Amino acid sequence: MQRNHEIGTFLLRLMLGITFFAHGMSKFQGGIENTAGFFASLGIPGFMAYVVAIIELIGGIAMVAGIGTRIVSALFAVILIVATLLVKLPDGFLGGYELDIVLLVVSLHLALNGSALYSVDSKLPFLKKKKHSINA
Repeated sequence: MQRNHEIGTFLLRLMLGITFFAHGMSKFQGGIENTAGFFASLGIPGFMAYVVAIIELIGGIAMVAGIGTRIVSALFAVILIVATLLVKLPDGFLGGYELDIVLLVVSLHLALNGSALYSVDSKLPFLKKKKHSINA
């Protein structure tokens, strides 16, 4: 049962990473200046488009590799909350923010639980959880 949970969490981590990587890549390929202009039209400083795109691009790679899963997932969650509230909410659930909410829940799951299966983090000795045993 525990193994199934680990496999499921790994699959969530993998898909979340691929999705965010693709979104970050599209921001750069489509002209990051356009995204900066869009951000500015929402009242968000244009430079934040670069911050978001870099988090999505590099965070997506890190997520797939299992590097800093909890931190990157938390950053993804912040991006998704802001995107939902400022852009997607007026469009309603269907055709609006349903995908953002699913990605938010996945991000929160990974931020709370991590994902050690096939992760670089699990191979680093200073990040491994120490197992404590009680010997009476």
